[in-house]
Amino acid sequence: MNFGRRYGLIGQNGCGKSTFLQCLAAREVPIPEHMDIYLLAEEAPPTELSALNWVLDAAHAEIARLEALAETIIEKEGAESETVLDVYESLDALDPSTFESRASRILIGLGFDAKTIHKKTEDMSGGWRMRVALSRALFIQPTMLLLDEPTNHLDLEACVWLEEYLSSYSKILVVVSHSQDFLNGVCTNIIVMQQRQMKYWGGNYDTYQRTREEQDVNQVKLYKKQQAEIQHTKQFIASCGTFSNLVRQAKSRQKQLDKMEEAGLLTMPYSKKEDYLFSGLHFGIDSDSRIALVGPNGAGKSTLLKLMVGQLQPVEGNVSRRSGLSIGRYHQHSAEVLDLAKSPVDYLKDKFCDKFPELKFEQWRSKVGSFGVTGDAQLNPIENLSDGLRTRLVFAEIALMRPHILLLDEPTNHASMEMIDSMARAIKQFQGGVIVISHDFRLLQQVAEEIWVVDEGRVAPWGGDILTYKTSLKKKKKTLA
Repeated sequence: MNFGRRYGLIGQNGCGKSTFLQCLAAREVPIPEHMDIYLLAEEAPPTELSALNWVLDAAHAEIARLEALAETIIEKEGAESETVLDVYESLDALDPSTFESRASRILIGLGFDAKTIHKKTEDMSGGWRMRVALSRALFIQPTMLLLDEPTNHLDLEACVWLEEYLSSYSKILVVVSHSQDFLNGVCTNIIVMQQRQMKYWGGNYDTYQRTREEQDVNQVKLYKKQQAEIQHTKQFIASCGTFSNLVRQAKSRQKQLDKMEEAGLLTMPYSKKEDYLFSGLHFGIDSDSRIALVGPNGAGKSTLLKLMVGQLQPVEGNVSRRSGLSIGRYHQHSAEVLDLAKSPVDYLKDKFCDKFPELKFEQWRSKVGSFGVTGDAQLNPIENLSDGLRTRLVFAEIALMRPHILLLDEPTNHASMEMIDSMARAIKQFQGGVIVISHDFRLLQQVAEEIWVVDEGRVAPWGGDILTYKTSLKKKKKTLA
């Protein structure tokens, strides 16, 4: 935070704005000792003092504090210290000869008159005592002034006066306000609190909004362009087959993808609340769960799984995972991340050699073979395998992870009927939690104990089994017809 800047602190309710101001006031971040901080946190107490005298008392106390601080600094740093010169400058700015006139002007600006400034604070309502406290904060002009919703107890006339007064505050101001108009008139910078992070923007609130929208539009364009490039590259890699000249190109393209991911892929800018895919969700998954997620395409089933594993982060709220939790996830692009140049045996051996150092070569072959990748297919490059065998290899990899929870997103793609039945038996024997998304009712009928319907921003349990849900879909189709 820079001297002469006035920061508007904004963010959604509960994100920590008031807590942050309290941290600054408590000096829980490094702030030079000679810099005084004032947080307007409570109203003036009920006393025998008038509003004017309560402000003046605070001013005299501030002078005494600054004089004592100057002496301490001189003892430590000498009379020519820049720090002590700053303190003397603050003393000069207070100017006791103008105390009463300046304090009266501030009080009157905040709604008092020539009579009520002499009213005892004990005879005032809480709202008026808050105006007295605000007058004190403005009068002493601290190096860092922290205001949390200062217009809450003011009428329009007082708000206009306060906006004009603060618009020329020459030190450091941090203000939390829900009034866009107030922020426009006061602030030189905007600080946005979101997901426990802060982002700084130059200009007032309108400038921030305009710049943010422009950046969001540009980021959406770049995001869509990057996603299109990724999709095109993956399609090219998948179409290369086993032709030697194309395999080299495919490897080159895969390296490009890997570099993009290492550098960090672009993300969509934060959505407005009305654009959220989900809101108000609260649920838990444990080692006994056997859940099928059902609902129309685009409802967000796969997005929920991505949130669970941390591939996506919620805009609001949180997703907590037990320490040490291992999640095995299958999705339609799982096979695309296999190292196509390696054989299935070498791929698994290289990936899990630290976890299973005792296994010999033939034992690795047995691990691969138990998932239906047999014979020469175990030793040939993965690029020569069919989609079905690659899927089996992915499941072998997941099994070696020894996960506590399985997240299966359309696991029956590229699977034969025999493989689906085998998959169902394996899932039923698995000693852990399972969440599955599938269009295969036969698989869901065998493994799902709960049906959760994902639709219209909600996740709701279905009262029956998968067959009753299927019946409801048929009835819905007939109604629409």
